Amino acid sequence: MNRVMVYVDGFNLYFGLRSKGWRKYYWLDLYALSTTIILPEQTLSGVHYFTSRIRNTGDNVADMQRQTTYLEALGTLPDVQLHFGHYLQKRRRCHECGAKWKDYEEKMTDVNIAVQLLTDAFDDRFDTAMLISADSDLTTPVRKLRAQFPTKKLIVAFPPDRRSADLEKAAHAAFPIGEMKLRQSQLPAQVQRADGFILQRPTYWQQDPT
Repeated sequence: MNRVMVYVDGFNLYFGLRSKGWRKYYWLDLYALSTTIILPEQTLSGVHYFTSRIRNTGDNVADMQRQTTYLEALGTLPDVQLHFGHYLQKRRRCHECGAKWKDYEEKMTDVNIAVQLLTDAFDDRFDTAMLISADSDLTTPVRKLRAQFPTKKLIVAFPPDRRSADLEKAAHAAFPIGEMKLRQSQLPAQVQRADGFILQRPTYWQQDPT
């Protein structure tokens, strides 16, 4: 049996869904999605999800609450491991008008994915790695994996509205994730944590923007 480990670039997936206007698919069951994109003769060994917690900017409390609810819901899924990077505060300046403001840049996700991917390969935890991302920064670790482990496969599943020619070229194969897969892979409206607390799907995520 061919063992598949899935690596999910959380923000790349999120921004792909957002650019398509598919807010109704944010409540995504990553384990269920992974089972729909592997082949019948393959077995799912696990899912690694990489993201960062939103930084409080003073006007995004609702966004933070929705993300926390989703992360806690993912934490109830079997064989799904969450990995966190962080946001780095940066000063931005408009070159035309000179205005300055604070901004935040998400860091560490590509590094965390690369480290986990290569560690799992060294530990022989998969025969095929499935990478859900279109971040071209991951091209180098993909090439390194293929060079160091020629018997292992690396497949890229592109999030909606996302694609990378470099990443596609580096992988053994690549394909886009279709809307039907997302529709079929939603979490239940209510998810129960281990302590019995019921997590509710955010109302804001129940329909797309009009």
